[in-house]
Order: sequence, then C-alpha cells, then structure tokens
Amino acid sequence: MSRSGQLDDERASWSAVTRLVHAGDSDEARLGFAARSVNPPVQRASTVVLPDAASLYGNDHPTYGRAGLGVQASLEAALCELEGAVAAKLFSSGAAAITAALMTVLSAGDDVLVSAGAYAPTRRFCDGMLARFGVRTRYFAPSASSAEVLAMIDGRTRAIFLESPASLTFELQDVPAIAAGARARSVLTLIDNTWGAGVLFRPLEHGVDLSIQALTKYASGGSDVFMGSVAVRDPKLGERLLQTVWDTGWAVSPDDCYTVLRSLRTLPLRLARHGASALEVAQWLAVQPEVAQMLCPALPGSPHHALWTRDFTGTNGLFGLVLKPGPPRGADAFLDALQLFMLGFSWGGFESLAVSGDPQVRNPSRGWRADGALMRLHVGLEAPQDLIGDLRRGLDAFTAACHQA
Repeated sequence: MSRSGQLDDERASWSAVTRLVHAGDSDEARLGFAARSVNPPVQRASTVVLPDAASLYGNDHPTYGRAGLGVQASLEAALCELEGAVAAKLFSSGAAAITAALMTVLSAGDDVLVSAGAYAPTRRFCDGMLARFGVRTRYFAPSASSAEVLAMIDGRTRAIFLESPASLTFELQDVPAIAAGARARSVLTLIDNTWGAGVLFRPLEHGVDLSIQALTKYASGGSDVFMGSVAVRDPKLGERLLQTVWDTGWAVSPDDCYTVLRSLRTLPLRLARHGASALEVAQWLAVQPEVAQMLCPALPGSPHHALWTRDFTGTNGLFGLVLKPGPPRGADAFLDALQLFMLGFSWGGFESLAVSGDPQVRNPSRGWRADGALMRLHVGLEAPQDLIGDLRRGLDAFTAACHQA
C-alpha cells in the first residue's frame, strides 16, 4: 500500500486540526488525475514529498522545488527544440541569463571579449561585478570584422560575447566566422540572441556555444513576464550551467513558465506578423525627409544587409532610425507626439514602443557617431497604416520644433 493509502486509513483517528492540514492530499492531487490536459499542470511547490528514505538523496528525480518541476521541465524541453540544444536552463530575467552564462564559463584571471553594442546591463555586469572578481573585459566595435575580433584573443581570453544585431544601433557580426575561429583557439562563444528569438536565427547551428535569450521579449509576447534562458549543445556545458543554477540559487516560478510556454506555441506566427509590419513601416520611414538614416538590417542597402540575408530567416519588429540634425527638443517633440507608439524600454510584446537611444550609445567605447537623434522603434501587432499615421504625426512635430529653434 502506498504511503498516502496508509494515511487514508488513519484519517478517521486524526484531530480536526491534523485533518485540515492534510485535507485534499493524495498522490492524484500531487501528480495530476487521469484526464490529460493540452498544457502541463502547474505545480506550485517548494517542498517535494518523496516516496521513501532511499529517494531523499537520489539523483533520478526532483528533490526540491527550486530546481523546477513539471512545467519548468516542459518549457526547457520546448526551448531545446527551438534552439536545437541538448540542455536549456531558465533564469528569472534576460539579464540573469546573461550573467549566469558569463559566470559559468569565466574564472578569476580570465579575459572576455564583448561587443560594445551589447545590452547596457551586460556591459554594466562586465565592468562592475566581473571586474571585482578578477575578470578582464575588453570591448570590440559592434561592426568589427571577424578577423578584427579574433585578432584580439590572447592567452587569457576564455570567451567572446556577441550580440547580433546590436542593441539600439543594429550592427551585425559575422557570427559563424567568429564562432569557428574562436573554437579553433579553444575559446567559447556566447550570444544574446533575443532579437533572433531562436526562430529567425539559431546560433547553436552556426557554431556558437551558448545561446542566450530574454524570454521576457518575443517568447512571452505579453509584456507581463520576466524570464531568460541559456541553451547549449555540449552536455558538459549543460552540467556546468546546472551547477551555476544550484550554486547561485536562481529559480523561476511555475506560473511564469506556464505563461511563456503557452506563448511559445505561437512565436513563429507572431514574429512573422511583427516582421511584415515592421518592414512596411521601415520602408515608409526610409523615404521620409526627416529621416537621415535607417538602422534596419532587413532593408536592402543597409550596411549589414548581406550578413542578415545569409544568416537570418526573417526580421522582427525592432529597428532604429536617425533623425535629421535638429535641436534636442525636436527629438522630444517627435516622441511626445506619438499616440500608438508608447514610450517604454522593453520590446517583443503585442504593443508598439519607442525610445530615444542617444543617452545609451554616445560613449567612446561604443564608437557610435551620428549628427541626429537615434530612435528605436518596436512595431507591434497594430495595423501598419495606423502606425505610419502615428509616425507622421511625430515627424510633423519634429519639423515644427526645428522651425521654432
């Protein structure tokens, strides 16, 4: 007889307080009834009840909820399918996934090469915490060639961190060439592939060792969840990632995992809509007199269009533009006049967003140069013509502010 079966026989002798503590408790309640739902059940548990003493320290089943139960395992399996990976681990945000990946492969005394176009929290972690623990970070221009990046490798270099396209300025790196050259030199490669989302670009198939995503963005799609992932093809790297999870105490909630897993089913369809709408909006912007430069690799004539065509299967809703030179209040007027494009720093959700990028990119290490204001747009799921009308309103406000200067 099972342990819960034995307890059932004893319940009649228990006090009311004890019966309340164990009310509704059974193997079926813990593990799910015979009916099979489309989505996995959500188990909210810190404590995992084990069947016998031998299982307390066993390795063939979960013994504590922090490592994740059924829905976390289901999401990790789905991400392995998406990324072409043998292992994927979940983290509480995209930033946490980046820091976990870096901590997994770096030790005191090591050197890491990082794209200067990377996400600002990535650079902050490298310049702050990694430096405190004796890891040297050196930056390369986001438009650097593979030869230029590989030439920076020295005896201390253990990893190269890529982000392609770069945050805000959208330069692409030759990821396959850098990954191949790094591997030949026994250097690991990591990439923040949130833009590609595992659908538009699959880094592991191009030789990258660790593929990182902010699942907060397109994988979730609802602008209501924080989560990140790291996927690998090497089982030994997977074991090292798992050790990092245990040693640092990271955990993700089953409810958030359920939300991301549910959204992941429609990811290719949503990306296709975002991409088609964004391309239509970008093509319109490219011929507007107020726009000096488009930062959209999917547009023919873009400096990195050839790399994008070779490596990517499509585009998403995120791109940038540079306005013609004007007074600072002109850029603010452009943003403040928008109604459908809300002002917000994230992206990947159903809504359209706009931010100014100059405060983040105008620093010597990045090498960004432009006479006009940099804007980043995320094209959501609204009708493209409505978004174009909104942008026309913003450009008209920009022009009026310039004339008033």
